[in-house]
Amino acid sequence: MSTPQSAPGFTGRRIRAAVVGTGAIGRGSHLSALTALADEGEVEVVAAVDVDAAAAEEFCRAGGVPHAYTDLDRMLAEQRPDLVTICTPPTLHREQSVAALRAGAWVWCEKPPVPTLADYAAVEAEEGAESGPYASIVFQHRFGSGSRQVRRLLAGGALGRPLVVHCQTTWYRDTAYYAVPWRGRWATEGGGPAMGHGIHQMDLMLDLLGPWSEVRAMAGRLVHDVETEDVSTALVRFANGALATVVNSVLSPDEVSRIRIDCERATVELTHLYGHRNADWRIVPAPDVPGEDVARWQDFGADVPSGHVEQLRELIASMRAGERPRGSGADGRTSLELIAALYKSAFTDRTVLAGEIGPGDPFFTSMHGDAPGWAPAAAREVSA
Repeated sequence: MSTPQSAPGFTGRRIRAAVVGTGAIGRGSHLSALTALADEGEVEVVAAVDVDAAAAEEFCRAGGVPHAYTDLDRMLAEQRPDLVTICTPPTLHREQSVAALRAGAWVWCEKPPVPTLADYAAVEAEEGAESGPYASIVFQHRFGSGSRQVRRLLAGGALGRPLVVHCQTTWYRDTAYYAVPWRGRWATEGGGPAMGHGIHQMDLMLDLLGPWSEVRAMAGRLVHDVETEDVSTALVRFANGALATVVNSVLSPDEVSRIRIDCERATVELTHLYGHRNADWRIVPAPDVPGEDVARWQDFGADVPSGHVEQLRELIASMRAGERPRGSGADGRTSLELIAALYKSAFTDRTVLAGEIGPGDPFFTSMHGDAPGWAPAAAREVSA
C-alpha cells in the first residue's frame, strides 16, 4: 500500500505531470488537455516516457516537455511527478499504474483501465487510504455541460422514472485496424468492441442511471479474424427498474454513438460519435408537461464540450482537495464489472447478476473466462 499524499502538498504550486505513451492518444488528447490546464496555471508537464526513444524525444520537442525517457521507473525516481497519465496499450496499464502509485503519483489512465477485474483490484490495493494517491480512468464522456444537466435532471426526478434505455456504439473498423498485433486479442486488448469501444457509452449510461442488477447478452465474430468478439448485444435491468438494450459493434459503416432514455415525463437522447456538445442532446417532453418545465430542462447553460480537458480539470481539483476523483475506485470499476458480466452471460448463455463475479470466478481473471470457443488455445491448455 502506498503512503497517502496530503492535499496541502499541492497548495500554491502547479501539479507536476508526466505522460506515459507518446502515441496518438498521448499527443492528441492528453498533451492537449495538460497544455490547456498549464495555460490556466494548474499543471506543468515535466516528462514523457515511451519505449521508442525517438518517439519520446519528438513528443517532448513538439510539446515543449523538458525530459524524455524510455524507462518509467527512472522517470518516476528522477522527476517525482504528482500525476502520471497513461496512454499505452491496456496490457501495460496495471504494471504502470502500480509503479506510479507506489512512487506517490496520482494516475489518470486511458480506457480500458486494465484487462480484468483482478487487475483492477490490484491497482486499487496500491491507492492511498484517505487522501490519495488515487488511480482514475479516462471516462471523458461523463463530463461537459450536457451530461451534467441530464444527470441533474435524472437524479432530481424532474423527468420522472427512467423506463426504457438504448445504448448504442455502432462503429466501423476494417481489417487494417486489426493488423496491429495487440488488437483483437484477450491478453493485450482485454476484449472486443464492448471493452475497447462501447465502454464509453456504457459508462455514461451507468453514470446517468445508477447501478444495474442483471444482464443477458450475446456476442459474435461475424467478420474479423480475432480472438475477441466483433459485435455484442445485451439486455440490462437497472436497480431502479429501467430496462436497457446495449449494442457494441465494429461492423457498422454508418457510425454513431447514442444513448436514449425514455422517462415518465420526457425522452432524453444523445447522438454523437466521439464527443458531445449541448446541441447533441435532445429532450422531448410528454404531451402534458408544462412549457416552463421544458424550458428549464432544455437550458444546458454555457456549452462545455465533453472531453479530456473537463475531466482533467475536475481531477486536478480533486488532487488539490485530497479527495477521491470520479472514475476511480468503485465508481471506476462499475463499467468494467458490466462488461465482464456481459461477456460471462454471452459465453455461458445465462443471466448474470450484479456482484456475482469475484475472486474464484474465471471471468474475474480473464474476460473470456476460459469459455470454450472464446478462450485462446493457450488459455484453455493452462486451465485444463
